[in-house]
Amino acid sequence: MTAPEHHNQSDSEIERESEKDSGNAAPDEEKTRSGIQSIEVGFRLIEVLTEASNAMMLRDLAHAAGMNPAKAHRYLVSFQRLGLIVQDPVSGRYDLGPFTLRMGLAHLARIDAFKAARFAMSELRDAIDQTVGLAVWGNQGPTVVHWLESTFPMRVPLRLGDVMPMLESAAGRLFAAYLPERQTAPLIDAALADLQHASRHHLPATRAEYEAVLDDVRAHRAARVEGTVLPSVNAFCMPVFDATGQLVMGLMALGPESRFDARWGGPIDTALRTLAQNLSADLGHAQAPGGKR
Repeated sequence: MTAPEHHNQSDSEIERESEKDSGNAAPDEEKTRSGIQSIEVGFRLIEVLTEASNAMMLRDLAHAAGMNPAKAHRYLVSFQRLGLIVQDPVSGRYDLGPFTLRMGLAHLARIDAFKAARFAMSELRDAIDQTVGLAVWGNQGPTVVHWLESTFPMRVPLRLGDVMPMLESAAGRLFAAYLPERQTAPLIDAALADLQHASRHHLPATRAEYEAVLDDVRAHRAARVEGTVLPSVNAFCMPVFDATGQLVMGLMALGPESRFDARWGGPIDTALRTLAQNLSADLGHAQAPGGKR
């Protein structure tokens, strides 16, 4: 018997059919000599979503993973039960679930650099009394993986998993300045395209203008913004490099301009910069690189 045709079926029809077929699926303990093949096959769906910039429809996700849509749906049902995948009830699109964030954060917690940074950031927050945080590069851009509020929380505080904008934020500018262009260009181009439909004249509107901003970041070995992400909020983001000169994370400090000294060489800049340099030294970094390429 030939496999059913799914080319002209909707996602919902495929999902209903796969539910009926699930009783005839291969046993869960399908194995190869070195492991469980079904786990490896299903994990391709997780890999595709990790690399994707947006949630995906079932057929597109299955195609990218190289499997039949009905088969992909059976894996996705199990992944949803485990919290690895979520499905938007309106659009039907699939995306990474909350457990994937927990896995990523658990992995980061096992890296000594992040343990040291989190401990040090707590002391820094107490010393400068500003909201502080850590950002790493994720598949959608600079992502907040740790944060601590000051004694005067901001109106819109940072949240775990927040993705910082490429043009407006200090974190976005820092990662754009020091990561390879192939990683950052798609997000930068998308942000510049979106800007054409908005009237935000205080932001760089062209790639040339943005490159000038990034040159300034490299010149100061740090990124600074004043009121670009949120009105009347200033921020710094400092780089932490490893022994090979690769950017590992960004140390952020931000707060209302009335209480945040954004001067180069001021107390906040000095404290955050010193911490970033010390963490880089702990990772074996000798000196900050001059550029990103």
